[in-house]
Amino acid sequence: MAELAAVPAPPRDAVLAQLGELKRLAIVPAWNEEESVGRVIDEIHAFDPGFDIVVVDDGSTDRTAGMAADRGAHVLRLPFNLGIGGAMQTGYRFAFERGYDVAVQVDGDGQHDPAQLPAILEPVLAGEADLCVGSRFAHGSGYQSSFTRRLGIRVFAMVVSAVVRQKVTDTTSGFRAVNRRGIALFAADYPHDYPEVETTVMCVKHKLCLREVPVQMRERAGGASSITALRSVYYMTKVLLAIFVGLFRRYAVPPEEDHHR
Repeated sequence: MAELAAVPAPPRDAVLAQLGELKRLAIVPAWNEEESVGRVIDEIHAFDPGFDIVVVDDGSTDRTAGMAADRGAHVLRLPFNLGIGGAMQTGYRFAFERGYDVAVQVDGDGQHDPAQLPAILEPVLAGEADLCVGSRFAHGSGYQSSFTRRLGIRVFAMVVSAVVRQKVTDTTSGFRAVNRRGIALFAADYPHDYPEVETTVMCVKHKLCLREVPVQMRERAGGASSITALRSVYYMTKVLLAIFVGLFRRYAVPPEEDHHR
């Protein structure tokens, strides 16, 4: 894959036309995001009222679930904090069991701008990708983060690119769109601790087509990140080990894939 360039997102109306009658779902993982989750839901509906929204409340101790329900979202409340992986697999199982054709991931903290959903949806709707990831590291994106995070992201990108034999630039981005094949894969098997890097490898190992597109991301609208500087070091070490172990791991077979064997 070539270096990402700052290119205009596809027009909203063109993407909505491609969505047509497809059954689509936005999965919003949230942990103590009462300050931002309502706005995220409103922005998704502003992009496309046809999107169903499921908020996976990952053991929040604030009013996240109530704020989401008040905005008309489906709310799945986990009894305690499972982490982003457990929350996302819950959302994907919801999507798979209810027969959704397309799903997008939009974080509940407000960093992902739903107005940029056309960028990640278009390659999936055009049949060019099973999983499309919004990359923060396109030319001119202006994305800033701590030195430790930038270092970790660069290391992950180099390692994952070598493993999947395809250039990737943002393996930790949670702004994603998937088709039915991706939904089935992630419903069956999803890493439960800082999973984005591992799911990139999973996707390619299952012969799903991966693409990245440039997107702009915002600062958090509320809440606090669970990844401190010390946890960043732990995160880097654990994920690199998980990638190595994953090279020899037999992943779960998605139900639809297993059915056709």
